[in-house]
Amino acid sequence: MAKILVIDDEAPILNLMGKSCRIQGHQVTEALSGRDGIVALDREKPDLMIVDLKLGDISGLDVIRHSNEHHPDTRVIMVTGNGTIESAVEAMRLGAFDYLTKPFELVDLQKTVELALQAPRGGSADTGRESSFPVSSILQPSGSMIGVSSKMREIQKIVEKIANSDSPVLLEGEFGSGKQMVARSIHNASKRASAPFKVLQCSALPENLLESELFGGHGGRGDTLFGRAAGGTVLLEEIHVLPVRLQSKLESYLEEIEARRSMNELPGSMDVRFIASSAKPLQECVASGTFREALYYKISVIPVEVPPLRSRTEDIAILSEHFLRRHAERTGSSVPEIDKYAMRLLESYNWPGNVGELQNAMERACAFAEGGRIRPVDLPPKVAQKVEITDEDEKTTHHLPIGVPLSDYVRKQEKLFIRETLKYNGGSREKTASMLGVSIATLYRKMGIKLEKDKIMAG
Repeated sequence: MAKILVIDDEAPILNLMGKSCRIQGHQVTEALSGRDGIVALDREKPDLMIVDLKLGDISGLDVIRHSNEHHPDTRVIMVTGNGTIESAVEAMRLGAFDYLTKPFELVDLQKTVELALQAPRGGSADTGRESSFPVSSILQPSGSMIGVSSKMREIQKIVEKIANSDSPVLLEGEFGSGKQMVARSIHNASKRASAPFKVLQCSALPENLLESELFGGHGGRGDTLFGRAAGGTVLLEEIHVLPVRLQSKLESYLEEIEARRSMNELPGSMDVRFIASSAKPLQECVASGTFREALYYKISVIPVEVPPLRSRTEDIAILSEHFLRRHAERTGSSVPEIDKYAMRLLESYNWPGNVGELQNAMERACAFAEGGRIRPVDLPPKVAQKVEITDEDEKTTHHLPIGVPLSDYVRKQEKLFIRETLKYNGGSREKTASMLGVSIATLYRKMGIKLEKDKIMAG
């Protein structure tokens, strides 16, 4: 039995989720607001927290940040409404195990709860100073990138060309697309490979601690990220959220490194390769006045665009197999196979959370797979939304929804078939009913309209 905290400002949904968790045998605490949820979180120290994104008083993301800071062992599931996928991805980046999109089935909630409770404590992301979104570990033993798509091969060629340069690199791309993977590849392919590779997320610390981490405390630089990375590489993630005041200090510091290097007077504590990454195009930030133009040009000497997973579907199979192998090595189990229908779903899904979301999907699939094979039913509901069925006789492909009641699907198909038959018969209800072998009344009923008022129109 686990201790679960459920936070939602809609009482009916809160009660329903709480009841669902109690049915599973867990001890549940419920909170109707974000602030009450934080109080309960501090008091109960739950094993798992289920929190809605939109609460009446504060954001669910703020609750997750509080949990990360004070209760890092509490696993998190985010509940979000349609149209808020970006926030759900942000929650996963902050360490949430998974997210559920409303409306969802209680069975999906229960499965996700069990998977979250089985996951290692601390969630799927480390939110400390050298935080790493799950995608950070997507490396071959040699440190090379995983991917067979033309876009990834192109990036690999860039990495090989720039590896031994000291010029700053700017990596741009969506959250979870693999920017840290590319940065690590640059480091591992360079002459600095045996030296430290240090990472800092600009959003992970408040401004005063961020300043201390980058430039040291009062009276001197002291122990800084740059000092700990001496001889190696520094990756500053999410540089687009770096406060403007610190942007100015970073610009001056990078200028000092450049000047000392050109005069062969660079001390070992400043000898680093600087790489920055951003999930938001920095040119847009410059245009809006939130990012210094001079700093942008200084850090973007070598710009690299990291494509989202949905634009390189050729890499999904090899990445999926990589995650399955890693899971098998960690658990001492055999590597399951992915059947062709499940792979078809993986390759047709949009992956708003990119490679990190794919990794979570494979973790879930391993937990549910039976007989050494991953099937569509083993994938997250948000992935297994449709499947393509090829009709060999008609030489056509149909997109069929997965997870809807059969009666709903049949009813929808009947309406579509009746409309097409009406078009064929020029809108004649009598001919259509006769061709379909039903009465006029049945025709109207299946169309869901009233016989005495509505008219069936062709087209």
